[in-house]
Amino acid sequence: MIELKKAVKKFDSFTALDGADLKIEKGTAFGLLGSNGAGKSTILRLLAGIYRPDSGEVLIDGEPVYDNVKIKQRVFFINDETVQFGDFTLKSLKDYYKSYYPSFSEELFENLRQKVNLPLDKKISSFSKGMKRQAIVIIALACRTDYLFLDEAFDGLDPTMRIIVKKMLVDAMIDRQLTAIISSHNLKEINEVCDTAALLHEGKIIFSRDIDSVKSSVHKVQVVFPKNSDGTAPEYTQKDIEATGLEILHFERSQSIYFIIAKGDENTVKAAFAPKKPVLLEVIPLTLEEIFIYELEVLGYDSKDISDN
Repeated sequence: MIELKKAVKKFDSFTALDGADLKIEKGTAFGLLGSNGAGKSTILRLLAGIYRPDSGEVLIDGEPVYDNVKIKQRVFFINDETVQFGDFTLKSLKDYYKSYYPSFSEELFENLRQKVNLPLDKKISSFSKGMKRQAIVIIALACRTDYLFLDEAFDGLDPTMRIIVKKMLVDAMIDRQLTAIISSHNLKEINEVCDTAALLHEGKIIFSRDIDSVKSSVHKVQVVFPKNSDGTAPEYTQKDIEATGLEILHFERSQSIYFIIAKGDENTVKAAFAPKKPVLLEVIPLTLEEIFIYELEVLGYDSKDISDN
């Protein structure tokens, strides 16, 4: 298990992480979402033992990470930059990491390398961005660590490269219960790979939830109610709808049609409106992006701060 307990990290007067509480179970594909500067990279660097928390705790399997060699041999961190590897060949980079990770598998490395046909003896500085990302992912997976942390793992990759890298990651998660934490500002990427995600904003964790349960628990409702006896359209307020027991995240009306974002599964939402005998009732699932935007607005955050790339 990974745990952050009231973790704080500051850089001079800037608070990058502000009292973060987070639990990530073993074998989870976990996404860290948020705009640039939200605190995603700071969490990964704390978990990799690069940063020491200023206060609070950062634990892996109950042990502090910083200055803990035994724990660090069980984690691999892939930075969002690969410039530091430029003077290495793939072979020399592989040998470098093999010296630090006792669980390194030459067989797995070669199997993965052959799948993407990366050259062993060319300098990594001559690789394209996608090839560089493939190279470090191959080495990371060959180290056979229990935990893998990826910072903006798919940023800048073309669609074909994204598919290849994602497949390598997913295969490792399935084959050996790898725990992967992937940071991104791209909700679509997280939705495709991860089963749980946390949303960060200004160094705070806004929420952390199972993605499938999130998507099944918030719905968009388009509803038209029967006209009054005098032929006029009824004028319901948000409070009137909340009186049915639904939690409403968004409420608006256009002539006779009401557009409502409500929490609850589809059957619960339909049952709440049933006593009003709607003429039209359409319950539509929301995308993960839409859910997060409405949740942020309810919490008083500006959803424009979260990239929709």
